[in-house]
Amino acid sequence: MLSAVSCIPYSFMSLADIIQQFLDGMQRTTLLEYVAVIAGIASVWFSRVENIWVYPTGIVNTIIYIYLSLQYHLIGEASVNLYYTVMSIYGWILWTRKDEQKQLVVNIRFSTRREWMQQLAFFTAFYIVIFAALRWLKRDFAPEAIPWADALASASAYTGMWLMAKKKVESWYWWIITNIASIPLYFVKHLVFTSVYYLVLLVLAIAGLIEWKKRASR
Repeated sequence: MLSAVSCIPYSFMSLADIIQQFLDGMQRTTLLEYVAVIAGIASVWFSRVENIWVYPTGIVNTIIYIYLSLQYHLIGEASVNLYYTVMSIYGWILWTRKDEQKQLVVNIRFSTRREWMQQLAFFTAFYIVIFAALRWLKRDFAPEAIPWADALASASAYTGMWLMAKKKVESWYWWIITNIASIPLYFVKHLVFTSVYYLVLLVLAIAGLIEWKKRASR
């Protein structure tokens, strides 16, 4: 059952209400959510240092969040985590592939202008599709859905994961957008620990962007 504080519309909550909801949410955090968060933080840490463990830890995280997202009517986020799982397998294969000289085939690189245009088109297409689908689901099946925010977090995450598999520096820009959108999205859904998790991921994404820029420039 939701507390009185958690029923207050987010836009009208005072600082005291937000703090109280945070404390209440932390108390309701399940062991499963803790495991997902720890695995997710580990995955982003490994990706920052270009370590292959980014994928096995990431798969643990995404499978748990598919379940949690469906529980809290975050349909777009559930689809993202399913996509993450598939792309993690693809990225795992891509990151370990070597040429005849035993050198890694995929290395950290900046995107070309053409690739930037492809990324923007990729993001826009997914945003439109997810937003439209969520508007329809909100009307008949998931009244608690937040179409514009869920679509933004989802479409940017789709783009970031695709670019991460290809080791493109720009993947971190998309992760930053995802994290910024996800912090309030999960907070208003009362997944407070997950909201804090995305705040940590935001810091790690900024650090990852700085690190990958250095590696790509070598």
